[in-house]
Amino acid sequence: MLADKVKLTAKDILEKEFKTAMRGYKPEDVDKFLDLIIKDYETFHQEIEELQQENMRLRKQVEDAAKRPTTQTAGTTNFDILKRLSNLEKHVFGSKLYE
Repeated sequence: MLADKVKLTAKDILEKEFKTAMRGYKPEDVDKFLDLIIKDYETFHQEIEELQQENMRLRKQVEDAAKRPTTQTAGTTNFDILKRLSNLEKHVFGSKLYE
Protein backbone atom coordinates (compact mmCIF):
# COMPACT_ATOMS: atom_id res chain seq x y z
CA MET A 1 0.00 0.00 0.00
CA LEU A 2 2.72 2.45 0.95
CA ALA A 3 4.98 1.35 -1.91
CA ASP A 4 2.31 2.38 -4.44
CA LYS A 5 2.26 5.99 -3.23
CA VAL A 6 5.91 6.73 -2.38
CA LYS A 7 8.29 7.29 -5.26
CA LEU A 8 11.60 7.16 -3.36
CA THR A 9 12.93 4.94 -0.65
CA ALA A 10 15.80 5.67 1.70
CA LYS A 11 17.92 3.28 -0.38
CA ASP A 12 17.07 5.16 -3.61
CA ILE A 13 18.22 8.42 -2.07
CA LEU A 14 21.38 6.86 -0.69
CA GLU A 15 22.40 5.32 -4.01
CA LYS A 16 21.60 8.37 -6.18
CA GLU A 17 24.62 9.58 -8.15
CA PHE A 18 24.91 13.14 -9.39
CA LYS A 19 27.09 14.30 -12.23
CA THR A 20 29.67 16.91 -11.32
CA ALA A 21 29.91 20.17 -13.21
CA MET A 22 32.35 23.03 -13.22
CA ARG A 23 30.31 25.28 -10.95
CA GLY A 24 28.09 22.78 -9.14
CA TYR A 25 27.22 22.27 -5.51
CA LYS A 26 29.71 20.94 -3.00
CA PRO A 27 29.29 17.17 -2.93
CA GLU A 28 29.86 17.11 0.84
CA ASP A 29 26.96 19.52 1.44
CA VAL A 30 24.66 17.52 -0.82
CA ASP A 31 25.64 14.27 0.92
CA LYS A 32 24.96 15.73 4.38
CA PHE A 33 21.56 16.99 3.30
CA LEU A 34 20.67 13.68 1.66
CA ASP A 35 21.68 11.88 4.87
CA LEU A 36 19.12 13.97 6.77
CA ILE A 37 16.47 13.15 4.17
CA ILE A 38 17.27 9.44 4.44
CA LYS A 39 16.84 9.52 8.22
CA ASP A 40 13.51 11.32 7.84
CA TYR A 41 12.30 8.77 5.27
CA GLU A 42 13.20 5.91 7.58
CA THR A 43 11.41 7.60 10.49
CA PHE A 44 8.31 8.30 8.39
CA HIS A 45 8.24 4.74 7.09
CA GLN A 46 8.54 3.30 10.60
CA GLU A 47 5.81 5.61 11.93
CA ILE A 48 3.48 4.69 9.07
CA GLU A 49 4.03 0.98 9.72
CA GLU A 50 3.27 1.40 13.43
CA LEU A 51 0.13 3.41 12.71
CA GLN A 52 -1.10 0.85 10.19
CA GLN A 53 -0.62 -1.94 12.73
CA GLU A 54 -2.44 0.07 15.41
CA ASN A 55 -5.23 0.80 12.94
CA MET A 56 -5.63 -2.91 12.17
CA ARG A 57 -5.62 -3.76 15.90
CA LEU A 58 -8.29 -1.15 16.66
CA ARG A 59 -10.45 -2.29 13.74
CA LYS A 60 -10.28 -5.84 15.07
CA GLN A 61 -11.32 -4.63 18.53
CA VAL A 62 -14.31 -2.82 17.03
CA GLU A 63 -15.32 -5.92 15.06
CA ASP A 64 -15.00 -8.11 18.16
CA ALA A 65 -17.04 -5.67 20.25
CA ALA A 66 -19.75 -5.55 17.59
CA LYS A 67 -20.00 -9.35 17.57
CA ARG A 68 -20.55 -9.60 21.34
CA PRO A 69 -24.26 -9.57 22.24
CA THR A 70 -25.45 -7.10 24.84
CA THR A 71 -27.18 -8.75 27.79
CA GLN A 72 -29.23 -5.86 29.14
CA THR A 73 -30.18 -2.41 28.04
CA ALA A 74 -29.60 0.61 30.27
CA GLY A 75 -33.34 1.16 30.77
CA THR A 76 -33.88 -2.38 32.03
CA THR A 77 -30.90 -2.12 34.36
CA ASN A 78 -32.13 1.17 35.83
CA PHE A 79 -35.62 -0.27 36.33
CA ASP A 80 -34.21 -3.32 38.09
CA ILE A 81 -32.10 -1.17 40.40
CA LEU A 82 -35.09 1.02 41.32
CA LYS A 83 -37.26 -2.02 41.97
CA ARG A 84 -34.61 -3.57 44.22
CA LEU A 85 -34.19 -0.28 46.07
CA SER A 86 -37.92 -0.06 46.63
CA ASN A 87 -38.05 -3.62 47.98
CA LEU A 88 -35.10 -2.88 50.27
CA GLU A 89 -36.82 0.24 51.64
CA LYS A 90 -39.97 -1.76 52.32
CA HIS A 91 -37.96 -4.43 54.10
CA VAL A 92 -35.87 -2.01 56.19
CA PHE A 93 -38.48 0.61 57.05
CA GLY A 94 -41.61 -1.51 56.78
CA SER A 95 -44.95 0.20 56.50
CA LYS A 96 -43.70 3.35 58.30
CA LEU A 97 -42.32 4.65 55.05
CA TYR A 98 -45.68 4.66 53.31
CA GLU A 99 -47.83 6.08 56.14
